[in-house]
Formats: sequence, C-alpha cells, structure tokens
Amino acid sequence: MNRILKTTAIAAAVMGVATVAHARDQIRIVGSSTVYPFASYVTEEFGAVTEYPTPVIESTGSGGGIRLFCNGVGEGTPDISNASRRIKASELERCLENGVTDVTEVKIGSDGIVFAQSSTNEAIELTLEQLFLAVAAKVPVDGELVDNPYTNWSEIDASLPDREISIYGPPSTSGTRDAFEELAMEVPSEEMEAYGGEAYTDIRSDGVYIDAGENDNLIVQRLSEDTDAFGIFGYSFLVENPDTLVGTAIDGVEPESEAISAGDYPIARSLWFYVKNQHAEEVPPLYDYVDMFVSETMIGEGGYLGDLGLIPLPEAEREQTREKVENRAKLEVSDLK
Repeated sequence: MNRILKTTAIAAAVMGVATVAHARDQIRIVGSSTVYPFASYVTEEFGAVTEYPTPVIESTGSGGGIRLFCNGVGEGTPDISNASRRIKASELERCLENGVTDVTEVKIGSDGIVFAQSSTNEAIELTLEQLFLAVAAKVPVDGELVDNPYTNWSEIDASLPDREISIYGPPSTSGTRDAFEELAMEVPSEEMEAYGGEAYTDIRSDGVYIDAGENDNLIVQRLSEDTDAFGIFGYSFLVENPDTLVGTAIDGVEPESEAISAGDYPIARSLWFYVKNQHAEEVPPLYDYVDMFVSETMIGEGGYLGDLGLIPLPEAEREQTREKVENRAKLEVSDLK
C-alpha cells in the first residue's frame, strides 16, 4: 500500500481530529521498550495525518514509565505510559496519592518473550526447566538449593551445546523482566520439589545474566557482536531482525505469531498502555491518538502493527478495548486485585 493510500486509510479510522492548537497540543508518552516500536509507529502516523505535532515518546521501561506517569497531574508529567505488563495495585495506589485519580487501561495485543541468539548459530530447543536452571540464582543440586554452578549449557543437559552460558536481558525496572520472571521462573520452580512448591524468581548476579538496559535494540546489537550469547526481549524484535537472529523453541513450541496468539508458546504476555484522563482537556489530541491506536487499522487482524510483530487480540477483546476507550473507563485498584 503506498503512503498516500495508507495515511488516508488511517485518517479514516480516526474520528473528529481537531485542527486548532490548544494549551498543549503535543502528547507526551513514556514506558515500555517492548511497546515502543508499536507506539512509535502510531505517533509517526498521527503526526502525518493530523494537524497536531508528532507525539514525543521515550523508552523508559514499564516500571520507570509508570513511576513518571504517577508522579502527578499537569505540565511536566506524561499523558500516556506504555507497559509490557499490567500496572500493579500498589502503583495505581501511588497514582491516587499523587492526584492521578482518573486512568483508563488500554489492552492492545499480545506478545511473546523470546530467547534468541545470533543466526550464525544453529537453532536449539530448551525446556522451561532448562531455561530456569540457566538463569536462577539458586538451583537444586543433589536435593539441596545451592548457588547456581552452571557455567556451560552442556552442564545443564548433555544434549545442549558445549557453550558458555551468557545471557543479555532486561533490568528489574522492565516489564519484560517482570513477565519473564512470572512465566519462565515462577511456573517451573513451583513444580520443583526443592523450592517447596513456592515460586522462585531470583536471577543470578554472577555475571552470567547481563543487565543490558531498557532498550531491547541494544540487546539485539550485542548478539551480533557476542555470537555465543543469548538475549531476552519481545517477539517484535525477532520479527524485525529475521536475518540476524534465530529464536529458541521452548517446550517444543517455536516463538511464532500463531503459537503466541493461541497461548501455546509458554512465555507470552499482554501489552498495555495507560491514559491520564485528567489531561484530556489540557491536551486535546490525546484521545484522537488513542482512538487511532485502538482502531482495526492498527491493532486488528491484518493491521499495520501486526507487520511489526504485535499479536492481535481476539475480535471480542478488541471491541471491549474500544468500548473502554470510548467510555474512558476508570481503572480502580480493586480491578487489579
């Protein structure tokens, strides 16, 4: 589709775009590096097809973005926070304490967390347990929990490559890290007798797991230089780098769109953003941008964001999302408990 037809189609999906500048006509967005490619695409299109300036967007990580979002209302605080995990009840409570009392939660789609390496290597398969044993700070050895002794993949299982374990991953402020701990660590540890049925999510700090910062693109770059290493990041970055990266099958399931959408891929999660409704009058284009983002043109089956790796929600859920946006549904702390 050429640019003119494309922007015309997107413009048709946006209702009631104003053309008069108001108090502040540039939207400010912060948050998740995983959601960033999708939001960045929408901001660019919004700037192209409306009279408003292109929104400013910063990749601060989910936790960092929500913290900025909840700092208060008014000039100097963001209008939207992207998140690769749902906001926590404690975070929304902090919002309320700081006067951010009217927030709408917007679910935009699904995403898989991939465990990938340089395409110069042959693809491998891991079980969720093997992945856990590579990253956990303490692991069971002879029935006892000890500091993780594994430095080579073949030490975990003789069928795995005779390569040093080196993993570039997101920091503790990242929603991707939160989701990885929940899906790739809580699930297998609860089934291991040594942990007494309790979830264990401590990631090793002996240099095997390398905190690569909030920007997933930097992890991708590191893998092209350190070809023996693996990286943890959102599925969209695998889609964008098919010639340089190869994903790892987990429990026999490849990180592919259909498997993520169907819930078959073990490390899959939902993606969100949060809207500060108290800024809607001060920032008139706010809901025009939100309407564009949740339009079928963007997040539907065959939508533009699917080309970037966003996995569409089922049709009924997409309709629920648009209904919440239309009604500016107010998120309550009780909704998160």
